[in-house]
Amino acid sequence: MDPESLETPNLGYVWASVSTVAFITTNLLLRSVVPQSARNTKQQEWKWRNTANSFLHSVITGIWACGCFWQSPEIRENLISIYTESSHHLLSVSVGYFIYDLLDIGLNHRKRSSYELMVHHIVVILCFGLAVSTRYYLGYGLMALLVEMNSIFLHVRQLLLIQGVPRGHLLYRLNSLFCLGTFVVFRIATLGWMTRWLVFVRNQLTTTAFTMGSLAMPIILVMNIVLFLRILNADYCGKRSSRDCSYVQQLAVEEDEGLDPAGGKDA
Repeated sequence: MDPESLETPNLGYVWASVSTVAFITTNLLLRSVVPQSARNTKQQEWKWRNTANSFLHSVITGIWACGCFWQSPEIRENLISIYTESSHHLLSVSVGYFIYDLLDIGLNHRKRSSYELMVHHIVVILCFGLAVSTRYYLGYGLMALLVEMNSIFLHVRQLLLIQGVPRGHLLYRLNSLFCLGTFVVFRIATLGWMTRWLVFVRNQLTTTAFTMGSLAMPIILVMNIVLFLRILNADYCGKRSSRDCSYVQQLAVEEDEGLDPAGGKDA
């Protein structure tokens, strides 16, 4: 890392704070655009707003992460000490989003299916927070944010379910194909590679960084594999995959399978 970059003020905390406020604001603004099909209950309306906000985060951070690698390809060769303002700002913005989402879910959706997601968010905040505060491991954080390319389709899937679109609908089926394809590439393959990288460079990492990575990566990787199998079963293998269901019926199925629209999202 350029020594001069360490001498400049770390504005990551400012970016994270602004991001948290921004996502809280967009969540409130989304109240005016909730479709009628998602207004049957207050809980349904909240789920739509929460998922739409998460979709916005995925679009921004997924494309931004790809842009960082395109703009500074040297990051791929050094995930530890290469520093760019863009990557530092991106991770800071993402920390702000996960703080917002953790609070939103904790206040509005304290159910069994959400506790797993809340643990995931806490782990991500700690790991990304380390990168933001030290300005190291930004490349590793960018790799993690590539999973948001899959989250775009995962959130669209959730929005369709919340609005009562049946699983047999053409739009749902097409999105499901993109969801599963990008899941394998941007989640399972990417997270598997990151776990392998962590093992091979353990001697270059601080004890804190290696410990956090060693605890976080297996948890997140296993959670994503389980999520993939749940989606595959719900959309293609389950008895309900080809049956038209009402929103209430679909939501009950998602709850039972651990795929509640408020859960199983974001890396």
